[in-house]
Amino acid sequence: MPRPLWTGAISFGLVTIPVKIVSATEDRDVHFHRVHLTDMGRVRTRKVCELDDQVVSQDEIGKGYEIAKDRTVPVTDEELEQMPLPTAKAIEIAAFVDADTIDPIRISDSYYLAADGQVAAKPYTLLRKALERSSKVAVAKFAWHGRERLGLLRIREGAIVLHSMKWPDEVRNPDDVAVPRDVEVGEEEIEQALQLSEQMTIEDLSGFHDEYREALENIIAAKSEGKPLPSPAGEEKQGKGEVVDLMAALNASVKAAKESRGEDGEDATVHEMRPSKKTSRKTTAKKTATSKSTAAKKTTASKKTTASKKTAEKKAASKRRSAS
Repeated sequence: MPRPLWTGAISFGLVTIPVKIVSATEDRDVHFHRVHLTDMGRVRTRKVCELDDQVVSQDEIGKGYEIAKDRTVPVTDEELEQMPLPTAKAIEIAAFVDADTIDPIRISDSYYLAADGQVAAKPYTLLRKALERSSKVAVAKFAWHGRERLGLLRIREGAIVLHSMKWPDEVRNPDDVAVPRDVEVGEEEIEQALQLSEQMTIEDLSGFHDEYREALENIIAAKSEGKPLPSPAGEEKQGKGEVVDLMAALNASVKAAKESRGEDGEDATVHEMRPSKKTSRKTTAKKTATSKSTAAKKTTASKKTTASKKTAEKKAASKRRSAS
């Protein structure tokens, strides 16, 4: 079992459940040391006081809050631990809500709550079954790492999970982001995007893996063994600002998705791009002009033919008169 990060209790009305917080995730990233490139010696961070330029040991370092320029108030760990908070050593359940009412953007880190001792077994199981049967999640408050936090309790494979959450005022308004608003998208394009999403729908995410980490590990292994570095994979990138035929891109994506699933991608194209009204009017005008030009040419040719026939008839009559 991983090392507990916090020990306290869940407060569920008058029910108390002793628990330990254990991280529900683990860091699998590749971490580097900072080194001096000339001799590969480790480069360390020195904690130096900016007033006397002296290196400070860890037991000489504390917390301080700057309330004005050149005026900082010290705050000790003991003072923080003795703050009159009911959540100082408890995860206090404040409410129950439907799971789909929680915006995922507010969910932060995740932890498992382990029952702390035999005395916690029955109340822990009681809360777990109540959450499972109600199909709801519990909203709780708890103090940790020098601040009070908002939490979410839910069930995952028989274990109670605590999700740390952002407070409502910590989530930025999307209106502050440059999001396209007044853009028209055709129904054909929407339908094709839906078809693409259907082709890309899966039920299990266990097949996903960190390809960047694998490539990095291969580079490290090659360098440690003195072997050539793996060749970079060629990748075609679409240029920035390039005009894209959206429907053509969607059709090609649907076809590729079908082929990747072992399906026939020949019938991927469902809708055709319809010409705009401006294009239609231009095309009609061109057709009308062409028709008029053709008709004029035909009329001119007809007149020339008639004149030629009359000239030939006059010559023939003149020859007959001469012969007689």
